Amino acid sequence: MATIVFSGGGSAGHIEPALAVARAWRKLHPSDVIVFIGTKFGLENILVPSSGFTLAHIPKVAISRKPSRSWFNIPFNLIAAVRASRIILKDADLLFGFGGYVSGPAYIAARLSAIPIVIHEANVKPGWANRLGGRLTPHVAIVSGIAGRKFAKAHVTGLPLRSDVEAAFSASAHDWGRSRMEAKGRLGFDQNKPLIFIMGGSQGSVAINKTVEGAIPTLLDKGFSILHSVGRANPLPLALGAYRPVAYVQAMADAYLASDLIIGRSGAVTCSEFRTLGRYALFIPLPVGNGEQFYNARSLVSEGRAEIIVQSEFTSQYLQSSIDQLLLRSALAPLEGSDLDVNSTSKIVALGESAISAR
Repeated sequence: MATIVFSGGGSAGHIEPALAVARAWRKLHPSDVIVFIGTKFGLENILVPSSGFTLAHIPKVAISRKPSRSWFNIPFNLIAAVRASRIILKDADLLFGFGGYVSGPAYIAARLSAIPIVIHEANVKPGWANRLGGRLTPHVAIVSGIAGRKFAKAHVTGLPLRSDVEAAFSASAHDWGRSRMEAKGRLGFDQNKPLIFIMGGSQGSVAINKTVEGAIPTLLDKGFSILHSVGRANPLPLALGAYRPVAYVQAMADAYLASDLIIGRSGAVTCSEFRTLGRYALFIPLPVGNGEQFYNARSLVSEGRAEIIVQSEFTSQYLQSSIDQLLLRSALAPLEGSDLDVNSTSKIVALGESAISAR
């Protein structure tokens, strides 16, 4: 019996791939102990326990993007987080890291304790934690090619998909056209009307919601159906005709399949799930961070399945005037999804098994 620890908290982009790999590991190694490392403040406090896994906390090492007095506390917070991580990793046989603030201290603790580390980088432009981790282990998995020496020999595995997305891909492979129509029906929308799916990431986006609010009357007048995921923390607008606002979409696989156009952020998980099941997308990269969301979407643009617009240009006027052209491009896009990320979970599990064997 082995103890396997997973780190990667804060956002769904770090947590969902980790959960996919954890589920696959538990299926293959049911007697192993699986523990997640997180902080008391991240989304992992909802997603990890609800998935049936144990969550252990470490202090958060917050690093502001602009210089501030808080930077003086970073060394002390990091030391405390590394100490807490070493306690959690005391009997561990392997650490899987998926980036985010939680992973940096965990990587250092695992290296100090001579515990094998497997890193998965979901973004085309890695964050600081995985750039650090890439120096501490040869066992690195990436979604696609990443420039830089630290990732030159990384294994290209794709991004671990949720089980419902993989299942929807397999079920759709025989007839994509029919599967898309049936998904639209399951969601309760008119199969003869174009469906626009709008989402702003796991927490929603105030900026996207505001733009959409100003364009709804025009979109409805044009005869479109609209599924709008506003985010749990944001107020829920009133439903109007074929406009359906929801706090969160439970049937995400159906939403990807059914939509003629998807409008949203280009986080790594969103891009991979869209690539697997979606038709055409307008991506508005989050205008903070290290610019990874812009790079995540570039390959989809080159494939003719998406386009990118900066947030400052995504206005209600733009959406009203561009929606017909966006849907025309969708009609010309490939009907089929992509298998690029299918089976990525099993590849990462195999990399973990190899890391333990090489210990």
